[in-house]
Amino acid sequence: MQVSSLNEVKIYSLSAGRSLPEWLSDRKKRALQKKDVDIRRRIELIQDFEMPTVSTKIKVSRDGQYIVAVGTYKPRVRCFDTYQLSQKFERCLDSEVVTFEILSDDYSKIVFLQCGRFVEFHSQHGHYYKTRIPKFGRDFSYHYPSCDLYFVGASSEVYRLNLEQGRFLNSLQTEASESNVCDINPVHFLFAMGTAEGKVECWDPRTRNRVGLLDCALSSVTADTEIEGLPSISALKFDGALNMAVGTSTGQVLLYDLRSSNPLIVKDHHYGLPIKSIHFQHQLDLIISADSRIIKMWNRDTGKIFTSMEPEHDINDVCLYPNSGMLMTANEAPKMNIYYIPVLGPAPKWCSFLDNLTEELEENPESTVYDDYKFVTRKDLENLGLAHLIGSSLLRAYMHGFFMDIRLYHKAKTMANPFAYEEYRREKIRQKIEETRAQRVQLKKLPKVNKELALKLMEEGEEQQFSRKRKQKNLPSLLKDDRFKVMFENPDFQVDEQSEEFRLLNPLVSKISEKRKRKLKILEELEAQGQEEEEEPEGKASDAESSESSDDEKGWVEEVRKQRKLLRQEEKLKRQERFKEDQQTLLKPQFFEIKEGEEFRSFKDSAKKQKLMKTTLEDRLKLEEKLGTLNVSDTTVGSKQATFKLKKSEQQRKQNEAEKQHRQERKTLRRSANHLKSRRGRGRLFH
Repeated sequence: MQVSSLNEVKIYSLSAGRSLPEWLSDRKKRALQKKDVDIRRRIELIQDFEMPTVSTKIKVSRDGQYIVAVGTYKPRVRCFDTYQLSQKFERCLDSEVVTFEILSDDYSKIVFLQCGRFVEFHSQHGHYYKTRIPKFGRDFSYHYPSCDLYFVGASSEVYRLNLEQGRFLNSLQTEASESNVCDINPVHFLFAMGTAEGKVECWDPRTRNRVGLLDCALSSVTADTEIEGLPSISALKFDGALNMAVGTSTGQVLLYDLRSSNPLIVKDHHYGLPIKSIHFQHQLDLIISADSRIIKMWNRDTGKIFTSMEPEHDINDVCLYPNSGMLMTANEAPKMNIYYIPVLGPAPKWCSFLDNLTEELEENPESTVYDDYKFVTRKDLENLGLAHLIGSSLLRAYMHGFFMDIRLYHKAKTMANPFAYEEYRREKIRQKIEETRAQRVQLKKLPKVNKELALKLMEEGEEQQFSRKRKQKNLPSLLKDDRFKVMFENPDFQVDEQSEEFRLLNPLVSKISEKRKRKLKILEELEAQGQEEEEEPEGKASDAESSESSDDEKGWVEEVRKQRKLLRQEEKLKRQERFKEDQQTLLKPQFFEIKEGEEFRSFKDSAKKQKLMKTTLEDRLKLEEKLGTLNVSDTTVGSKQATFKLKKSEQQRKQNEAEKQHRQERKTLRRSANHLKSRRGRGRLFH
């Protein structure tokens, strides 16, 4: 029994394994079973569940006791009794069977539509009656209320044969040139037929009039589908009173609500092959559709794939055992496949042991279908020189690659890369050496960035490990935390110990850092020379270091004063060096272009601006302080306070000058006007 899984759905193939030939005696069969493990471990659910060459159709009786299958060659029908797990009877026929229908609850009434236009009736004892229809038939359905058989085929007419009266009735005249399939709704007995033009005609058997027409060929063509010709209807199935599924010859399945002419969902098999059969699974709301290559189970509401099966041989028909998880297929091979899917439902009552068997297999998983195969992509095949095997039986297409036999893969890899064993041997030797190195005393591997900080964190971690305080919780190390990983990898996070802030805020770090630098130097020398040494070099104990690091407040204040003096001296030296560099630099003549609308005043302004832009923020602040626009002073708290005056821009300065000139002009005008008035007044007095 083979087990495969797709989308975490287990599929058990009960017909896998080799079958023994019929002409072997029981003694030889027993001897083969003792010798061959595969034959001994195979599951033969129903004895001789096969056909001589090919099986074409398979159905289950309504009581679930009998499985009837037809095939060739010679044309025959076989009935299997599930209660006895063996074959009930076998009957040979005159011509091949196109399709058949079980009219009774058991096998006592069966109707066969044969390829020679014959309709053959069988009863419980065997052949009962045989008649012919005018044209070659392709499918038929049985209307239970009126006991009528509706035949469709290579004609525009639908032939009706009444089994109660034993005669043909008036046929139904349709607009189709040919019809492929037909079905009758089990609730309201609406008769539907699929035509070669891609349409579905619905007829009312009571009035013998057409009540509806669906153009499925037009609805099946979507934006992402590619078809070569006009899609015809190849499968048809009703579900309940209102739902109907239609399969086309180009590989699309359309789900309809009879109240609407537009499909609810269109599912494409993407193989371009005609849909052979459609079944509904009500427990999980699934639709099981099959073409000659694959069986797909998908959700009827969303169209999402539930699982799929791809048998080794082409599929002719699919039969779902009612109210169970068992699925049977008729194939282009002698053996008929039986699949058991526990997710769909329990095993039938005549093989209930399958539930216990599958539960044991899930508890003790063994090799799956693809354990003896290797998955390779197209690029791998080109590297191995096996690209010419694409399309042959040696490669099985799966997703974005292929499955191939693991033995063929090893042979091809050995020929393509003859030194693969040497590489494998070197890798094994390297792994052994690494294992022996791991047993030695390990040196501390420090990161490239912030080595001193990493060393400090390592020492703190060691102190936590060896501390005897059990109540103290062990905090996670920053070195092992992914959030702080960049701090030891990116050079932008390097701690600058020469900066003013670091030296003023950490005055006592210098003593500890000197010892840590010595330790770091020793570790780097050991790494360079490849020598082994203990993790902690000889020196003072950690308790002594901690006692030395703890100092009183006076020592801390003195250390801060020393650091400030050093910073002032360094700043003074930097200024002197910068002044010397400015004196040594020679000024070269430069030419500038004046933009339109600007006035030229002097070179000093532009030179000053450029020089000011090149200086640092610190120098600019000092310059502003000298000019009086900025005032920096220390506060009582210890911080610094800065007050500054905003410079007026060139536009504001021009505007202020214009306003000032305007005010002066108004003053002069006012004065001149007052002077004239006073002169006129004096003249009148004189007169």
